[in-house]
Amino acid sequence: MIGLVQRVTEAQVTVDDARIGAIGPGLLVLVGVERDDSAAQADRLLERLLGYRVFADTEGKMNLSLREMSGGLLLVPQFTLAADTGKGMRPSFTPAAPPKVGEQLFDYLLEQARRQYAPVAAGRFGAHMRVSLLNDGPVTFWLRAAPTAPR
Repeated sequence: MIGLVQRVTEAQVTVDDARIGAIGPGLLVLVGVERDDSAAQADRLLERLLGYRVFADTEGKMNLSLREMSGGLLLVPQFTLAADTGKGMRPSFTPAAPPKVGEQLFDYLLEQARRQYAPVAAGRFGAHMRVSLLNDGPVTFWLRAAPTAPR
């Protein structure tokens, strides 16, 4: 599972001109679900999102996590993050989870996030969304919770 994490001063997502999710300072995370992902990858990604130290402490160093600064979390599904762009001039979506599986795992991630943290907002799986943000820094990280190989 992939999370493209952006530290923001504010972010929102709209569908059909209706705002369905918004946060103030915090993290906007575009979420891509890969073919072999499971709940274990969603759990690991969430652990990292809530604990990743990307916010400035009193000395200006990136030393505080989302939990520590009590910021918002906006999760937005984006299957294109799982694309294979290694060759040619058109992305291949073979690495992405099938839509039904992707939606189930995104919903699981969202449910777990809401159980463990607040405030949490979200985009809508499969919808044409407009995402707007004010990137703070800019600070952007690509996090991946990869499936573990069987032993």
